[in-house]
Amino acid sequence: GKFSKSRGVGVFGDMAKDTGIPADIWRFYLLYLRPEGQDSAFSWSDLMLKNNSELLNNLGNFINRAGMFVCKFFGGIVPNMVLTPDDKRLLARVTLELRQYHQLLEKVRWVAETSGLEQG
Repeated sequence: GKFSKSRGVGVFGDMAKDTGIPADIWRFYLLYLRPEGQDSAFSWSDLMLKNNSELLNNLGNFINRAGMFVCKFFGGIVPNMVLTPDDKRLLARVTLELRQYHQLLEKVRWVAETSGLEQG
């Protein structure tokens, strides 16, 4: 059902940790399920379905296709990457954006910690 912290409905940090499900699977599922202007509904069966179908099958298929492509066109060896000046400019821009993003995340974390919004 719908999560409600006040009613104790949902899977919260300590409970998620106790399941033994790796954090990356939780991250994937929560990002996949994230609300788009409405509440999210959680179910264990949907977590299992999304993990198996979306994450494992699709990611496995992508990796298999990439490996087959490398074998077919490059003799099974990933060629060295040669970066053009445009590639280098793009990487510099992405790096700058990621640094700013991380700084903003840290700022939000600091505000949450200092205002008592974050709970153990």
